Order: sequence, then structure tokens, then C-alpha cells
Amino acid sequence: MTDHIIVQDQDGVIEIHLDRPDKKNALTAAMYRGMIAALADAAARPDIGAVLIAGRGDAFCAGNDLKDFMAGPEGGAAAFDFICTIAAFDKPIVAAVQGLAVGVGTTMLFHCDLIYAVPDARFVMPFVNLGIVPEAGSSLLAPAMMGHPKAAAMLLLGEPMDAESADRAGLVTGIVPADALLGHARAKAAALVARPPQALAATRRLMRGDRAVLDARIEEEARLFRATMASAEAQEAFAAFFEKRPPVFKRG
Repeated sequence: MTDHIIVQDQDGVIEIHLDRPDKKNALTAAMYRGMIAALADAAARPDIGAVLIAGRGDAFCAGNDLKDFMAGPEGGAAAFDFICTIAAFDKPIVAAVQGLAVGVGTTMLFHCDLIYAVPDARFVMPFVNLGIVPEAGSSLLAPAMMGHPKAAAMLLLGEPMDAESADRAGLVTGIVPADALLGHARAKAAALVARPPQALAATRRLMRGDRAVLDARIEEEARLFRATMASAEAQEAFAAFFEKRPPVFKRG
């Protein structure tokens, strides 16, 4: 365990548990670094066949801890490094999602293979509402996965998507009762480990398609993300968030 990340190693699966339940598992730079280290370990070990990502408490992940993120450059650098690491990860990833999945809590799921959610899970990508742009390749992957109209509601309006809608849209693999979620995800991770590893890896690469296209989009998003973070719109949106008031955006 390190900095609100618990890593467990069991029967060919590395489990990464976000363990900051009092903050709904909002991610700090240190948490990102812990996840990066766990994924690097899993990638390097031939005895590991899959990774499982889960959150402790009543939320999967509330996105970035905004105070930590805005405290200095390390928050943004760690977030970008995590995005690049999970996008390049070459073994199957299973996610177990309960409660809120906000921002990167949703966009990291586009890089997972099997995603199980409880009935009250809610997926939110409020980037535009904060005066910034999406990340983790989500501007490419969300429309490809669920179609432009559904992706537009989430990315342009920041509208939440409930578990049933996410299931219909193809964002999640299935809906599982809360008391069975982790056990179900573990069973599916174990099933992946039991599959022929070379055929599994080759099939996953085929399903993922051209990595160069995704990498280019992640880089483009990152460039625009940095630019929009410095904009007047983002400054107003973040100020309104911390002051718990509606933002006022100027036009023209």
C-alpha cells in the first residue's frame, strides 16, 4: 500500500484498489504514480495475466483531486503519464465500478476490457463544464464506442449516464449487484488468466486497432488541455467550483 493505493497480487492477477473513500477516491499525483508503478510491474511480469481496478467505499473514482491537481505541475504530469501508461498496457484490464465515476474515473474505462458496474453507478465527463477539453483519448473513443449523439451528451453537456444507459451504450460489460461486484470482477479476471495467453494478447491487439491514431489523439488532447487550463473560462469554472456557485462565462 502506498498513498491511498492498495496493490494485491493473487493467482496471476494484480489488483489495484483506490483507497481514499473519504474523498470518493479522487486522484492525487501520488495515487497516479502508485497506479503507474503497479501497471509497470504487471506488464513486466510473465506470471501476471490480467489487472483488476476497483475503488474502496461508495464511489469508484471522483476524478482528479482538483486542489492537488492545481497545486503545481506534478498533478498534470502524473495524470498524463498514467493515461499514457494505461493506454499502452498490453494485458487485459477488468474494472469494478460502484457509485460515481467522474472525469478520469470514466475515461480510464475506455482502456479497460471488461467493465462491471453496480445498478447505481453513474458516469460523468464534465470537462467542458470546467472550461477544459477531454483527455485519455475519450474524444475519439467515446463516439466510437457509443455513437456521436450519446458521446455528445456526455462530453459537450457533461450529462451523467446511469448504469443501465451505460450498459445499452456499450460503455460497460454488464451490471452486477453491489454485494457481488468485486467477486464477479475477480472471477472474470481469473477467466482471462486461464485463456491461452498468446491468442488472448493477439486478439486484444486486433480489437484495439491502430495505436498510432490513439496516441496522436491523446497528445492532441493534452496540448489543448494545457492551453484551456490557462484560459479565462477554466479560471472562472474552477473558481465557481471552489466557491460553490454557478459559473458565469463571457461571450464575444
